[in-house]
Amino acid sequence: MKFRWTWCLPLVASMTLAACGTTSGGGASKPGPTGSAGDAASLTAYHWKLQQAYTPAGNEDQSWFLGSSQAPIELDFVDQRVVVKNLCNVISSAYTVEGQRINLQRGMSTLRACNDNQLMMLEQKVARILPTAKQWNVQLGGSSTEQPRLTLQFIDGTRWQLNGKPTAQTQYGGAPERIFLEVGPERKACSAGAGRHQCLQVREIRYGDNGVKTYTGQWENFYSEIEGYKHETGVSNVLRINRFKRQNVPADASSYVYVLDMVVSSAIADKRK
Repeated sequence: MKFRWTWCLPLVASMTLAACGTTSGGGASKPGPTGSAGDAASLTAYHWKLQQAYTPAGNEDQSWFLGSSQAPIELDFVDQRVVVKNLCNVISSAYTVEGQRINLQRGMSTLRACNDNQLMMLEQKVARILPTAKQWNVQLGGSSTEQPRLTLQFIDGTRWQLNGKPTAQTQYGGAPERIFLEVGPERKACSAGAGRHQCLQVREIRYGDNGVKTYTGQWENFYSEIEGYKHETGVSNVLRINRFKRQNVPADASSYVYVLDMVVSSAIADKRK
């Protein structure tokens, strides 16, 4: 196997909290949800995807988006850290909230190389502005069809509006079980339910408290899918997975839901073997 890149490497962007300001973002927001205001716990209950951005003058700003082929910036608030996804690297920063104020501390980043210059420039732009966030507001949906909205305002008056999608923990309730799965480079034909499918090949991995691998299971068909994971043929991955127990199991469905938490490492299969 040839290793391509490895995650879990801290530190790229060192982000310093800027001084507080009182600049107003200006500009009228697009119509939002009709529900009540959310509290700090609502930040952690959703995945927040950027929908609109506004300049300090209040004009809509498309420079935070790279087009339909690139997923928009996503924020997750987990374990008192805000995690920024859908860039070249994942940026994370510790945060605290005091009422409607939000403060971000010095951040970290993974160290993945990226050949997309536009994406790298956007990542650097996000890394610069993220520590200057000063104010937040969540407006919950008034019905099941309305997505909640998070508004973030930055010191220079820039504003982001992000729509929320419930996290797996919000959807399924309770804390997940954390497991590690190695996913093989190729899918294989398998029988699942009423027909034939192409199943991921997985084996369980366990680690000790010191991070040393203590167990490697046998390869087997994986009849479910892993939320948030997109398999690339020819590449094997070690994944950190959050496994949730379903409360009401649909017919012919697994009693568990598997949600990607982190890609620990990736390797390209050696085709000469």
